[in-house]
Amino acid sequence: MIDYRTLDVPGPTITDLSRPFWEAAARGRLTIQHCTSCNRGVFYPRPLCPHCWADALEWRDASGKGTLTSFSQIWKPGHPGWLPAVPYYVGLVQLSEGPTMLSHIVDERRSIRVGDQLVFKSVPTGSRILPFFHKI
Repeated sequence: MIDYRTLDVPGPTITDLSRPFWEAAARGRLTIQHCTSCNRGVFYPRPLCPHCWADALEWRDASGKGTLTSFSQIWKPGHPGWLPAVPYYVGLVQLSEGPTMLSHIVDERRSIRVGDQLVFKSVPTGSRILPFFHKI
């Protein structure tokens, strides 16, 4: 199993808009925006609801649960810092709250399948903490 803390990888670009998401992830929580006008979850962070265009977005903790809808096994990472983790998975996770999120999928058994139930996990990666998912 890879120790992600040893990786020298670039981190996310954190903006004022995305800061609540990254701060929550650093504390082990998955937090997404929620529109109080149409009552739908929103991800990725943005200033307006993509469903009703209201600016009535607030941050709420999500359940951290979701379903894997698609994935790829990565053998040639986009940055050399990820080479020690090869092969690894990235996938689309349909969150229980509605939005879809692209994330790393941790699975040492290499047995993931579309439809798998996943749960959020904050993983220390290099000098930061990144949001990953793993099988329930």
